[in-house]
Amino acid sequence: MNLDSSNTARFKHHFDAINRELSQVFDSRVPLIEDMGKHTLLGDGKRLRPLLFVLSCNLCNYHGEETYRLSTIFEYIHTASLLHDDVLDHAEIRRKRPSANQLWGNHAAVLEGDFLYSKALVIGIQTNSIPFLKRLTDATLRMTEGQILEFVHTNDWKTTEEQYREIITAKTAILISAACACGAIIAGAEAEQRESLAQFGLNAGIAFQLIDDLLDYTSSERVFGKPVGKDLREGKMTLPLIYTLSELEPGEKERVQELLASSEAADDGYQDIIDLVRRGGALDRVQKEAQEYSDLAKDSLSLFPDSEIKRDLMHLSQHIIDRRN
Repeated sequence: MNLDSSNTARFKHHFDAINRELSQVFDSRVPLIEDMGKHTLLGDGKRLRPLLFVLSCNLCNYHGEETYRLSTIFEYIHTASLLHDDVLDHAEIRRKRPSANQLWGNHAAVLEGDFLYSKALVIGIQTNSIPFLKRLTDATLRMTEGQILEFVHTNDWKTTEEQYREIITAKTAILISAACACGAIIAGAEAEQRESLAQFGLNAGIAFQLIDDLLDYTSSERVFGKPVGKDLREGKMTLPLIYTLSELEPGEKERVQELLASSEAADDGYQDIIDLVRRGGALDRVQKEAQEYSDLAKDSLSLFPDSEIKRDLMHLSQHIIDRRN
């Protein structure tokens, strides 16, 4: 979902305003914070979360001057979680460039993440809105639980579909849901509208992560911005692999699980598993489920009358499914 995509060109003025606000975050007295912030925040990010916040505000008839500044909260939190993830995963590439931990080390990357979390809360407090802050802090708590759950299930090749969905809901969907709900809160929308947008964000967020996990098996590093099969190599059990394992004969399933459990697994072994996933029907199943969640997201907006902004949100929900990076 890059800014030059014909599918997202309609949002360019929003992206430009969001990026202007993001570029103003570096007011720390510590030069390293500025260097790392520019590298992590001003790269090839999708800006999905702040965009959804802005559109949710607009859908509820709010166009206040601080909208774009408040939208950055959700990019700061998202980027902070990526910084911490990359340290845990020993990642080397993020958004088509070397990861922060690769350039500055693990300690610096973790501290930069802490700075961005703090920056998000400083901006959030300025709203003087308890419902806004409650939604925000609940989301960050759930995200941390999701990261811990994912860690617990690393290299756990018996992870169930239910456990997987719990992880992706907490790690990814809950912040997208919060961005949409907080847009309604700032707009002073009624509780029913807040919940409608919260459900939109939750379902769109699940769809987003399903496609992300599908692309881990189907895309290329050049397009996707990180190595293909990265999650597999890091011991993460995602839905394409869960479905693939469920379709194997017992002997073949055992062989694959033994390979996955081996710390000595070579690149060609991982490639064999990637090919196995690609040959089966798992990817079609995941694509179909992602579309179903996207459709649920669109249905969540039925409360709102037809408008250009509503159509923008529905378009964005579909673009999440159709994207290739």
